[in-house]
Amino acid sequence: MIRVALVACLFSTTAVLFSASCESAAADGPSFWHVKAIHSDGALLPIKAIDKDGNLHDVKAIQDAGNNHVLDVKAFVDGAVYPVKVLNGTDRFAPVKAIGPKGLILDIKAITPDDEKLDVKGVGRAGSLYHIKALSPDREMYGVKAVSRDGHVYDVKGVKMSEEEVEMTLEGVEVRAHIKALPQVP
Repeated sequence: MIRVALVACLFSTTAVLFSASCESAAADGPSFWHVKAIHSDGALLPIKAIDKDGNLHDVKAIQDAGNNHVLDVKAFVDGAVYPVKVLNGTDRFAPVKAIGPKGLILDIKAITPDDEKLDVKGVGRAGSLYHIKALSPDREMYGVKAVSRDGHVYDVKGVKMSEEEVEMTLEGVEVRAHIKALPQVP
């Protein structure tokens, strides 16, 4: 319970710092931010959800009117909206996936200009936050960010709301953390 209160306090403090800069963008209703990985050469790599047939689907951060501090990250699949989560697993890095109906799981990948698909994973944890990165084949890590149309950049993180290892079960899939875009704190 204390952790939830601390996370809420962090989000409230961050909201005060950044609400003035984003207020006009959120006043008209939801806006959709691009989710990108930043390659070490400076290129922005799109982040996509990939279905079992290899089709690419948009992954966006959603800024609802008046909410300038915690943006939901979702996959947009054939007219449906799927949550993106850090899943429970035993690998060194935590899998980041979109969850559809009946436990359908879509991969979340960064796409390079030469169409290479890089895993997106939770690579470390600091308190209630998982650090989300795109991983190259040689395990170079690229930051994952949400970018607004007017140039604001938020960090994409996995957010834990409880102390339990498995935060919830969604459509039969065990979830460790919720993927959100958060303002960068100086």
